[in-house]
Amino acid sequence: MDGSGGPDPRVEELCTAVSRLRRELAAHPADLRDRGIAEDELAALSAMVSAGVPEIPRMRRSLLLVAGAVGSVSALALALARVRQAIELFGSRPEQRSGGRAV
Repeated sequence: MDGSGGPDPRVEELCTAVSRLRRELAAHPADLRDRGIAEDELAALSAMVSAGVPEIPRMRRSLLLVAGAVGSVSALALALARVRQAIELFGSRPEQRSGGRAV
């Protein structure tokens, strides 16, 4: 729910993006070595979305694992990018640190 009592549009966007990538991955004919990892992480993202506002660090970890598993498959690139964009709606990336100081 957002502040107005309606559904959070970020959650809806993430749900849509995750569902699309799950469908495209399921339909992709190639035997991907890490398909199981991607499917598990997409299922975890889907469960987080269903439960409400997901945990941002956990979402980012899942995204990294999914990207590592399917990132080289050009047929899935657009759907993967949409998942990344949907996760970014929850907040900007954490500050990068260099030498113990925020950059």
